[in-house]
Amino acid sequence: MNALDRLRDPSDRTLAVLMLAPAFLLLALIVVYPIGRLLWNSFFDLRLSGGGEARFIGFENYLLVLTDKDFWNATRNTVLITLITVPGALVVGLALALLANLPFRRQWPVRLALLLPWALPLAFAGLIFAWFFHSEYGVVNDLARRLGGSAPRMWLLEPAFAFAAICLTIIWKTSSFMALILLAGLQMIPKSLYEAAEVDGASRWQQFWQITIPMLMPSIIVALIFRTITALQTFDIPYTMTKGGPGNATETLAMLIHKTTIDYLDVGYGSTLAVFMFLLSLVVTGFYLRRIGRNA
Repeated sequence: MNALDRLRDPSDRTLAVLMLAPAFLLLALIVVYPIGRLLWNSFFDLRLSGGGEARFIGFENYLLVLTDKDFWNATRNTVLITLITVPGALVVGLALALLANLPFRRQWPVRLALLLPWALPLAFAGLIFAWFFHSEYGVVNDLARRLGGSAPRMWLLEPAFAFAAICLTIIWKTSSFMALILLAGLQMIPKSLYEAAEVDGASRWQQFWQITIPMLMPSIIVALIFRTITALQTFDIPYTMTKGGPGNATETLAMLIHKTTIDYLDVGYGSTLAVFMFLLSLVVTGFYLRRIGRNA
């Protein structure tokens, strides 16, 4: 049978290849090519500001990254934001999901309230909370004065308070996303399990730890994967709130990449930084996938 006959009367394997080919081509176009181009640029001294041609330098950019204090500071900030905001969003999101899962007569207002923070643009959320923590006319200082507090504090100009304000904003913004995923998982748990537990004399607390959490674990893992990856790529909220300041105390890895490539027009070194962020995301995703495999 020649190739033309195979196309007219394809086997199951040939049909599968033909059906999946458009998806593979699209994946190669939007994923494989950009990553390959990123890796290729990282081996060059490519500065758009100089007007010169790209110069191949091998692994010099990678060696420079390992000795770059700004890279390690941005990586530390990114990891800290991830370690603080991901568990925080999970705890708050779980509480919101449990609340939305209660048998209200009208549940749509509660679930609509979960959608609003998630639907709000990241930059807009950052601007809102930057106004909350403004030193002159912010809501936080106004409440502190009304409660008999001391002089207004410059929240976003002190490194520790600015970092805490950013983490609080991210938790508020992302907890609704976690809640929506966990709410879907809660609705998949059979009510018969809780009824059987009540017959056996289990308390609400025991039902929560012995039924809810184990049955909800697949949804928790999925929520953690998406939230962790986006946390490692945090840019909008810190950028709109502090621009990475004071100094570079709140600068994340994504902000450093943006500054290097957009402000300094150093595409080669910026690509190298992006490769490290990609590898960091890949390692974290691999850890979660291994956890899923063990649970399965």
